Amino acid sequence: MERASCLLLLLLPLVHVSATTPEPCELDDEDFRCVCNFSEPQPDWSEAFQCVSAVEVEIRAGGLNLEPFLKRVDADADPRQYADTVKALRVRRLTVGAAQVPAQLLVGALRVLAYSRLKELTLEDLKITGTMPPLPLEATGLALSSLRLRNVSWATGRSWLAELQQWLKPGLKVLSIAQAHPPAFSCEQVRAFPALTSLDLSDNPGLGERGLIAALCPHKFPALQNLALRNTGMETPTGVCAALAAAGVQPHSLDLSHNSLRATVNPSAPRCMWFSALNSLNLSFAGLEQVPKGLPAKLRVLDLSCNRLNRAPQPDELPEVDNLTLDGNPFLVSGTALPQEGSMNSGVVPACARSTLSVGVSGTLVLLQGARGFA
Repeated sequence: MERASCLLLLLLPLVHVSATTPEPCELDDEDFRCVCNFSEPQPDWSEAFQCVSAVEVEIRAGGLNLEPFLKRVDADADPRQYADTVKALRVRRLTVGAAQVPAQLLVGALRVLAYSRLKELTLEDLKITGTMPPLPLEATGLALSSLRLRNVSWATGRSWLAELQQWLKPGLKVLSIAQAHPPAFSCEQVRAFPALTSLDLSDNPGLGERGLIAALCPHKFPALQNLALRNTGMETPTGVCAALAAAGVQPHSLDLSHNSLRATVNPSAPRCMWFSALNSLNLSFAGLEQVPKGLPAKLRVLDLSCNRLNRAPQPDELPEVDNLTLDGNPFLVSGTALPQEGSMNSGVVPACARSTLSVGVSGTLVLLQGARGFA
C-alpha cells in the first residue's frame, strides 16, 4: 500500500501538467482525423508528425509569421526526391489556417503536395506575403477536386487567382472563395476551369450584382452547375439573372439565400429572361414580404422558407414549381406577431432565427457535390 501511495504521488505532477498544457496535436483513435493548434509563441512544429497517418489533417498556426521557415527549408528544392514518401501519405483533406505565409513557402508546399494523393485543400485566415514565383517547367500541378479559400489576403492584388491556378491541374470540380481580399480577380489572366461544376462565392457582402459580372469571368466556367451567392449583396433575382446572362453562366442550381432581397423590380431595368437550365432556386432567409417579381417561369425546386411572408402566395405569383418550400414564414405559424413599424420585431419566426444562429456564417457550408471520391 505504501509503495502504491508513493507511485500516485509521483504521477500527480504528470497529471497536472497534462491537464494544464494540452498537446498541440490530437489524432483520433481511428488514425483518421488529426488537428493541430500551434498557439504558443514558439511552438514545437515537430508535433505535427503525429498526423502523418491521418486522412483528414487540420493545422492552425495561431496567427504566427512562418517566414522563419524559409531559413530552415529550401523552398526551391526539387520535390521529386521526396515523391515516393509523399505519395505514401494517407492525407486526402488538408486545412491550413491562421498564419502569415510567404508566397515562396506556399509554393514550396504546393510543389511537394503535387506528389501526394490530396483531393481537398482548405486555406483559412491566411495572409500571403510576397509574389508567387512562376511554375517551373518540370513541376507538376496539384490534382485537387475541391479548393476552399476563406479570409485569405494576397499581396499580388487581383492576379492572385491566376497565380494560384497555375499550380493546379485542370480537374478542379469545387471552388469556394469567401471573404476574399481582394474580392475581384483579373479575368484576363485566369484560364478556364473546364471541370468546375460548383462555385461558391458566399460571404463576400461587398460583391453586389455588378461585382458578380466581374467575378464570373465569361467563358471560364463552361461546366458550372451549382452557384452559391449567400450573403453577397445581391438585391433582386432579376438583377442576378442579368449578371449571369452578361457572364454567359447558366447554372442548374442557384442559392441566393441570406441576402436582403427586394421583391419589386426597377421599372427602368431591362427584363431578363431566365435560362431554361435553372431548375433550383433558393431564396430563403432573404427578408421577403412577398414573392419577388421576375422569377423563372418553371422550376423544379423553389425555397422561400424563413422569410416574412404574411399570407400564402397566390398561384399567379409563383412560377410553375414541383417542390415549393414555405416553412418558417409568419402566415404558417399561429401566434406570430406581425412586424410593426419602428419595432424590434422583425417578423421572423423564432425557429428560423435559431436556425440562423446555428448555421453561423452561411458560406461555411461548401458545395461538395462530386468531390468526395478519393483516388
